[in-house]
Amino acid sequence: MTPPHLPVLLDEVMAALVLEPGAHMVDSTFGAGGYSARALAAGAQVTAFDRDPRAIAAGQALAAAYPGRLRLVEAPFADMAAHVAPASADAVAFDLGLSSMQLDQPAYGMSFRHDAPLDMRMGADGPTAADFLNTADETEIADVLFHLGEEPAARRIARAIVRARPLARTGELADLVRRVLGHPRGARRDPATLSFQAIRMHVNDELGQLARGLEAAVEIKRRNHGLAAIGQEGGVRPPARLLFAGRKADERAEADALGDAGQRFLRNERGVPARAPQAVWKARSRRSHGQPIMRSCGSASGGMLCAMPTATGGGAFCCWLC
Repeated sequence: MTPPHLPVLLDEVMAALVLEPGAHMVDSTFGAGGYSARALAAGAQVTAFDRDPRAIAAGQALAAAYPGRLRLVEAPFADMAAHVAPASADAVAFDLGLSSMQLDQPAYGMSFRHDAPLDMRMGADGPTAADFLNTADETEIADVLFHLGEEPAARRIARAIVRARPLARTGELADLVRRVLGHPRGARRDPATLSFQAIRMHVNDELGQLARGLEAAVEIKRRNHGLAAIGQEGGVRPPARLLFAGRKADERAEADALGDAGQRFLRNERGVPARAPQAVWKARSRRSHGQPIMRSCGSASGGMLCAMPTATGGGAFCCWLC
């Protein structure tokens, strides 16, 4: 059975994890089932997590195609250790950030391309983006936009949001940000991109979830077995930087816990730091578009870092330990 969406670097990650028939893989971000489907086809048993009940419901067809081999758990990956026994997983995979399914379906309220309720939640509980924007003070909104979205005009946008409240639709928010920033003709990126990213990350506590998820992954995976993560720079830029280069944003209070977890993630089982090479951050060029770039992390356990440059200069990153 082929999933509707194939994750970036799927082949590279699955090759690195080296799943054998009967192995137990934990897919921490089930989404459309790309990793799970590939692991099942290789003969593995899979425990898959997603906090989105819609993803879990859609995954039942894949579970039916592989009876008894796919366990779907409706929970965030931060809670993996509550559902998987310690040292029982042969591989753990993370595909961080937003899926195309969430962007394409207006009901999620994730995209500025559709006018929809201002939701942005990956799951079914907790405050929505509208709840946050309509109740938080101007300073808190500005901090979220600046720290999670790296939006230079965070204070101007936050001021405009407070003046325009209440906001209820994605179209309202997108138009507001465009008015504040302007929209130069021919610009490749919509002015609302960073604001939507930051608000989504805040609503879903993505940095906190990732810090706790990495801790859980270390607990449930077997010693000297694989742990892989992919992050799309520009979509999950703060987590990607911390995952693959240790601590790069010490000034951000929100990143403290993630920095510690990311550093542990980049250590082998004997505690030797795995140094992510700076060359990989300079490898984003249009000439390399679509060609994975491999570099050793320098760890004794054979960790590798992989970056696939994109046409717009962003990068999809993958780091694994074997």
